[in-house]
Amino acid sequence: MPELPEVETTRRGVAPHIEGQRVVDVVVRNGRLRYPVPDTLPRELIGQRIDCVQRRGKYLLFRTAAGTLIVHLGMSGSLRVVKGGEEAQKHDHVDVVMANGCIVRLRDPRRFGAVLWTVEDPVRHDLIAHLGPEPLDSTFSGDYLFQQSRGKKQAVKLFVMDSQRVVGVGNIYANEALFLAGIRPRIAAGKISQRRYAVLAEAIKSVLAEAITQGGTTLRDFVNGSGQPGYFQQQLKMYGRGGAPCDHCGATIKALRLGQRATYYCPSCQS
Repeated sequence: MPELPEVETTRRGVAPHIEGQRVVDVVVRNGRLRYPVPDTLPRELIGQRIDCVQRRGKYLLFRTAAGTLIVHLGMSGSLRVVKGGEEAQKHDHVDVVMANGCIVRLRDPRRFGAVLWTVEDPVRHDLIAHLGPEPLDSTFSGDYLFQQSRGKKQAVKLFVMDSQRVVGVGNIYANEALFLAGIRPRIAAGKISQRRYAVLAEAIKSVLAEAITQGGTTLRDFVNGSGQPGYFQQQLKMYGRGGAPCDHCGATIKALRLGQRATYYCPSCQS
């Protein structure tokens, strides 16, 4: 599933091609996504100028004077910029055609994504309003995590993956950040000290920032707005390495499942 780094990489790839451009056509080949594409979308969007492309959590927000196009990539989706005349493929469900000839094309083989329209402030939309702080913003800190975790018996890995606590710390990045912070993933969130949460918050910021720099992680079929894969998987220290030696200490990396998600840790480096 595309996580925060992949979505932010997509935003940065798409935005320069369409910001300031007017929409001249909207083509919906298959509107049966996780939430149905509104029948009124072409009427609402055609003729509008894309003022900016923003991100909130894993949602992309294409803002115009009349409203905001909200896009979620779901489990397997990608948003690409293609040239006019490029033939659509089987899983290319929605095109937004710009006056400069660029087409923003949603490809979503599993159809778990979303393309929605709102005339209200998008951060108040039902799908977005409940989200926690952005991990790369100043509002996110070790003090915040410590306060949120008091009394929680939930494993710390699941705690930081809860989008109501903080957005964008997906499974891969939670594994990597906990390793960097030296914290075992199944320790109860409420038992971790304020000092260790300060280290974990910085580790989350570091891992996500580096993943964005590397263009995200490609483990199945993620590509960015230009159709290129991400390369952060080449730097993974924990995820997918169960049974391999830890690069730091040589101990055998352990694998387990938490909340039905693959989880990896070093029994020597993490406590």
